[in-house]
Amino acid sequence: MPAHPAAATPHRPAPAAGCPDGTPSAALGGPVSMALSRVARLHRVAAGRFLRAAGLYPGQEFVMMYLWDRGPVRQSELIRVLDLDPSTVTKMLQRLEQGGHVRRAPDPADRRAVLVEATDTGCALHAQVAAAWTELEEHSLAALAPEERAELARLLGKVEGGLCRLAPPCPDPETPDAPRTDPTATAPAPAPDAG
Repeated sequence: MPAHPAAATPHRPAPAAGCPDGTPSAALGGPVSMALSRVARLHRVAAGRFLRAAGLYPGQEFVMMYLWDRGPVRQSELIRVLDLDPSTVTKMLQRLEQGGHVRRAPDPADRRAVLVEATDTGCALHAQVAAAWTELEEHSLAALAPEERAELARLLGKVEGGLCRLAPPCPDPETPDAPRTDPTATAPAPAPDAG
């Protein structure tokens, strides 16, 4: 006698009406937010692949970018700018330090504070990280025409502006080159890999 079909496979609820694409029913009121979340996750995975050649994990490049552009900064400033838990930043810095990319030392102006700076080895990664981000950009936007790329950038800027009111910190308009919390995280995403 053949087995009952329900016994052969675990019970899975049928997709709710209006969810033929597999969108969770709780996300039906936020289709754009769901799309942004999926894109952010995929972007992060792709970034990890491109950064691997430089020996970096996703998230570490933001530390290096900040140090390359700003020079030595206090560890507390990195924690503030990256908007991450202090223990996460400490772990990231420990791994970058073990790789020879950064060095930490007491701040001569305040021995209780720690200064972080890129080493020569860390500075040598600049070209690799820039190339990785260029390649990531090309792969991410390959299906878009130049005018669509410009429109997407414009629209994402407006979305970011709206989210900044709810989830600061955001870049200071007076210093537009200041890094955003995480340019790849247009939707809630896990903290950068402390690896």
